Amino acid sequence: MNTNEIDQYRYFLKDSNRKEINFKETDQNRGIPAPALEKPYNRNSHRIDLISRDIWSTIPAIDLKDAMVHRESRRVFTSEALTLEELSFLLWSTQGIKKIISNSTALRTVPSAGARHSFETYVFIMNVTSIKKGLYRYLPIENQLLFIREVEQMERSLSDACFGQKFAGSSAVTFIWTTIPYRMEWRYSLSAHRVILIDAGHVCQNLYLACEAIHAGTCAIGAYDQDAIDALIGVNGNDEFTIYLAPVGKV
Repeated sequence: MNTNEIDQYRYFLKDSNRKEINFKETDQNRGIPAPALEKPYNRNSHRIDLISRDIWSTIPAIDLKDAMVHRESRRVFTSEALTLEELSFLLWSTQGIKKIISNSTALRTVPSAGARHSFETYVFIMNVTSIKKGLYRYLPIENQLLFIREVEQMERSLSDACFGQKFAGSSAVTFIWTTIPYRMEWRYSLSAHRVILIDAGHVCQNLYLACEAIHAGTCAIGAYDQDAIDALIGVNGNDEFTIYLAPVGKV
């Protein structure tokens, strides 16, 4: 390992670089409007209504202590399908909106630096009752799934994009979180990228705990082919790119 390179990466993890940033020159302080809460989409595209938390009937209560005690990474899943209500619960648990403050700011089920929430949630659906297989995007404002496209050999494509980790494609669904960095850069400039990574941990931990409530399991994946996974979900790899993955299935 090159010592200079190691030091550079360690410096990135520190908050020391804030001393070198002139926050008066951020786009926020320059009066540029904040980026929107959600990526735009074609309103004529096929969308699926998710089930609101106000009417969940099959999501059991679970003691938080028990969820933390039993939480673990799980890579082996049964062939049992997730229900639409269970998927709705998992999506809400990880990126659901509790209160919209403005067209650029919302309070969600997970914390985020400055409530900037730089993530979009994509799901590869392999085995969810009443939903056809394919790639979807979560629309948290509308509480809907946006159908993007069918994916040829989806399970194998996911596994290949994760360097042969077969469980990435043997799940009922695989969550992929992308980041749109400008949502965070707009306020925090060069400090944005460190907190984006911190926020990703908040999101995935909520998924782990939510899975315990529905007798499902997940295992976060940080090892993936960046170009391959970005191409698979159709993002450009610059303004938006994959930051984290997590397959989910019954155990």
